[in-house]
Amino acid sequence: MTLKEIEAFYWTAVLSNFSLAAAKLHITQSSLSKRVAELEASVGVPLFERSSKKVQLTDSGARLLPIARQFLDLADSMQAEAVATTRLSGECKFGISELIALTWLPGLVNSVRQRHPGLKLQPYVDLARGLERRVVRGELDFAVAPGPAESSALVSEKIAGVEFTWIGAPSRISPGTVIAASDLPRYPLITMTEGSGLTRAFEKWANEQGMPPQRTVACNSLMGIVGLTIADVGISFLPARFVQPWLDRGVLVAIRSVPPLPTLDYCFIHRQDDSRTVVRELKQYVHEASSATGWSLPAPFI
Repeated sequence: MTLKEIEAFYWTAVLSNFSLAAAKLHITQSSLSKRVAELEASVGVPLFERSSKKVQLTDSGARLLPIARQFLDLADSMQAEAVATTRLSGECKFGISELIALTWLPGLVNSVRQRHPGLKLQPYVDLARGLERRVVRGELDFAVAPGPAESSALVSEKIAGVEFTWIGAPSRISPGTVIAASDLPRYPLITMTEGSGLTRAFEKWANEQGMPPQRTVACNSLMGIVGLTIADVGISFLPARFVQPWLDRGVLVAIRSVPPLPTLDYCFIHRQDDSRTVVRELKQYVHEASSATGWSLPAPFI
């Protein structure tokens, strides 16, 4: 006998209708009848009266009905236990950049906590290169940062491409100004400090344009760069969606360069030899959380 046969017998008896039972189990009525007949053959006794137009249990069927319910309850318990065992527990230490901490980290934490309440999340915020080193050493389970990672021991899977824009104070430059890459060295540049994926991407772009070195002010905080740019210490380049609130207020203006800044890939970074379930599961949650916000600042930050 099979669980499907017991299920067919039970619901036919409870609903007193072959058609309704078949519909509940999403099978045809002929398939339902076949399963009931196979169960009867297995137990060696008829379970339903065949002489009646109504669906009526035999004495044997009536005695076996409670046992059938017990079988189905056990099956439900097994399924619930199996689902429970897939819930993650313990600790998950992961690295993120400041941009992620300010945009979609709250959504990620909420989603994981709802599905895996026994999993303790321990985020660590740092620049990309520092996060990569910690993943290589096994201090972090994974990281989400500008990539790809430099180490051959790591796998980098793209999560999203983030668009960047030049920004400046309106007292320095007019809205909609277009600047050739060759003219950018005339302006003081505010950048992230060494080890940042943003800085590495810009240096690569600048080298491709043949730009000479320029005056720079280093800052290890995106919010700090926003403040320095509003104060007209120099121009800077930041994620377009991230700086939109300050552009809307008019305290910053967007600047276009020719050629434009490249899109920066943010990646889910983990060790090549790490195939644990927690890493696979969290990667899916990272995809969902990063897609939900569009990399914009949530209302409380604006």
